[in-house]
Amino acid sequence: MKLSSVIKTGMLGLCLGSFGQAFATTIVFTDFSDLSPLQINGATQGIHSCAASGAGSTCSTVTDFDGNKVLRLTNNLSQSGSAFSTSAISLDANASFSSAFRFRFTDQQNGGADGIVFTVQTVSNTTGGSGGGIGYQGLPKSVGIEFDNWFNSGSDINANHVGIDLGGSVNSVASLDLGTLGYTLDSGTTFTSWVDYNGATDLLEVRISSTGVRPVAAQLSYTVDLVSVLGSTNAFVGFTSGTGAAGADHDILAWQFNSTFDPIDDIGGGGGSTVPEPATLAILGIGLLGLASTRRRAPR
Repeated sequence: MKLSSVIKTGMLGLCLGSFGQAFATTIVFTDFSDLSPLQINGATQGIHSCAASGAGSTCSTVTDFDGNKVLRLTNNLSQSGSAFSTSAISLDANASFSSAFRFRFTDQQNGGADGIVFTVQTVSNTTGGSGGGIGYQGLPKSVGIEFDNWFNSGSDINANHVGIDLGGSVNSVASLDLGTLGYTLDSGTTFTSWVDYNGATDLLEVRISSTGVRPVAAQLSYTVDLVSVLGSTNAFVGFTSGTGAAGADHDILAWQFNSTFDPIDDIGGGGGSTVPEPATLAILGIGLLGLASTRRRAPR
């Protein structure tokens, strides 16, 4: 039976006279046949006919025209929706993380708008402004990577770009015109993006590809102290979306998130280490104890 989602949480203890602990969490969705591990908010609840929000919620599967079971954030005009982890995830001491996700925009209405935002935030599981707010605007203590398919004068460079957003503002601190890479968000192409933050260097990096192959060099980067931005190393992670006078089906097809700086090659597969299985290891005579628990849910 295929597993659509896996959440692993591990605790590592290093025996050096005193017992220290470090936590790591890996979230993997190879498809979205089961949304119960997620908090579904706003218009996204209605799209998936969710009976309730939060852990254990009952939501209907949405299938795209290729038969993929997707997380559809918005699908009509004047919407705002989101999906986040049901509880805060403990990032490492420097707020480091690595994530990768596949997404696609289809069924454009009135030209297509307004996109999606991969979001790390600490206030609550909620959704921000619709339209040019892309479901992110107004979420304080947050960082967002926007994939924007509508031009809003004053905040956007064009109608086909990636931007790095901070503090619930859609006035990006750094942007990339996707046309320079030959990419068009409204083309119906399935894109893969990788977002990595190394808290040791304060470097936030974004990569995007239409082939699923991770680019060697980051195409967009920004230096920022995320501990200061977030005000915490505990965060909710997920996606937001918004539409206004134009819209589209904004779909997430697959997603992986590591709560440490652990760059991912393939979602649910190669690249990026996961939490070790229960074992006792000996490294240079030092005992390293790895404890892991895994929660698995089969597709409905």
